[in-house]
Amino acid sequence: QVQLVESGGGSVQAGGSLRLSCSTTGRTFLGYFMGWFRQAPGKEREFVAVISRSGMSTDYTDSVKGRFTVSRDNAKNTVYLQMNELKPEDTAIYSCAADRGEWSRRSLAHAYAYWGQGTQVTVSS
Repeated sequence: QVQLVESGGGSVQAGGSLRLSCSTTGRTFLGYFMGWFRQAPGKEREFVAVISRSGMSTDYTDSVKGRFTVSRDNAKNTVYLQMNELKPEDTAIYSCAADRGEWSRRSLAHAYAYWGQGTQVTVSS
């Protein structure tokens, strides 16, 4: 069992930055690849970024490439999402997720077994 707790959300103006953190419990953090998803009001949940178990591989949705960076600190059981050059369309609830399954399914929300409660990010123009 893995419990995930996000933090770091808030309100910023366009062009600003935020860093989200996702802390996990359990001694098997290394066994999970970690994803970030977001859901804006009235929209479906959207894949944002993912990082492999070792941290050597990452993937991003096209709209955040070059602006967002996902990283993990396996000693702290924590994954991060650094968000720069934020835009109003980045406004959403951001959730982290963990899974031990196939890396090929990394962008599919239904492939993740464990989810955090989410943290709100609001970007004003």
